[in-house]
Amino acid sequence: MRADKLLSHLGYGSRKDVKRLLKEGALVANGLTVKDGKVKVDPDKDELMLYGEPVEYREFIYIMLHKPAGTVSATEDTRDQTVIDLLGPDEVLFEPFPVGRLDKDTTGLLLLTNDGKLGHRLTSPKHKVDKEYRVHSKLPLTENDVEVLESGVKLDDGYETKPAKVRFEGEKRDVFWLTIQEGKFHQVKRMLEAVDNKVTALKRERHGSLLLDETLKPGQYRELTEEELQLLMDAD
Repeated sequence: MRADKLLSHLGYGSRKDVKRLLKEGALVANGLTVKDGKVKVDPDKDELMLYGEPVEYREFIYIMLHKPAGTVSATEDTRDQTVIDLLGPDEVLFEPFPVGRLDKDTTGLLLLTNDGKLGHRLTSPKHKVDKEYRVHSKLPLTENDVEVLESGVKLDDGYETKPAKVRFEGEKRDVFWLTIQEGKFHQVKRMLEAVDNKVTALKRERHGSLLLDETLKPGQYRELTEEELQLLMDAD
């Protein structure tokens, strides 16, 4: 990693600020002063000191966000507020991205990270990672609707979904939980349309082993606990 990028990740200001720090000789690697930002350093192997203090560096960040309605699952957008806009400057420094997408009006659990390997594993269809949504529908689901959804339903573009799981709590049939392993565009909404129904509200509550922390209000976030992260890492 370049020395200037390391200092940027540590939150030491703009490119101009970092250049000034290096010029002042603030960074020392293995006993040698580093003044050129292009010099490569390895935080895991090199002994790094900044202003005489050991550098504590971490490469990745893992954030659980309770996505509110009205935000888009993107790193930048010229029209709408993005999920990254909800983060503070300390988190933005890591350049996280959303793992998968939630529609603009969909709320709930969204993982943000800069760990590309984990992000790919959680979104790749071959890993068959569950995504569970709480669905409010315009009409109650019939037994036939459930059978169709759990067998795989043909969408408007001809794509046939993999079997989903439907569960209810209580007597209401217009509020239910739907678990899928794919992430097609507007998939849950299109699945309901395929059985002549309509989604009126949609909230993701689980992604793999990760459950939404219900103490987080829409727009709030926190970093994953060590246990939550380990469960995600250990999943097949």
